[in-house]
Amino acid sequence: MHGDLKPTPMGNPSPDAGMIPRVLFRLFHSLETSKADYSVKISYIELYNEELRDLLASDFSPPTSSTQPMGISGKEKAAELKIFDDAGKKGVFIQGLEETAVKDCKDALALLNKGSERRQIAATRFNDHSSRSHSIFSITVHVKETSNIGDDLLKVGKMNLVDLAGSENIGRSGAENKRAREAGMINQSLLTLGRVINALVDKAAHVPYR
Repeated sequence: MHGDLKPTPMGNPSPDAGMIPRVLFRLFHSLETSKADYSVKISYIELYNEELRDLLASDFSPPTSSTQPMGISGKEKAAELKIFDDAGKKGVFIQGLEETAVKDCKDALALLNKGSERRQIAATRFNDHSSRSHSIFSITVHVKETSNIGDDLLKVGKMNLVDLAGSENIGRSGAENKRAREAGMINQSLLTLGRVINALVDKAAHVPYR
């Protein structure tokens, strides 16, 4: 999903760029050539051990080590995010989540890099920088256009780009204590996601969201 975030000398995505930087390059190219008024906001969250955390929050402490940059402090626990489902208005939304306005692709990539450095990672037998959380990078776009009869039209679109941590065999990865708990939470959430997708495909009366 991330890959190489550095653009080429011509300003295009690197050949090793992941999905998110490619989406950002394409989005801003389209917006800048559309000649319409627009605004773009970015948010970035992670789901770590069943807790939502804002990776762009201004009160997060800086990384303290290369293996576990985001140790949870008491202050961060107090700022825990809450998710709600408002079926009549907003749909699913996260209370207290910061959205940051960006003016171009460079600004958006800087936020992607900042949030990525704050994600929970740790070393296992298979990966020195194993993701211990899932993350969602959200892009909200407002575009103002003028209709053929002179009326102003406001269009709003939102894209959620999800980076899932991979399932983990605890015995093979050598995860113990805290790492084993993280792996268990990752596997549990992936299993639940699979059940939700199956229920939606089958149009089941009950979808096991949690």
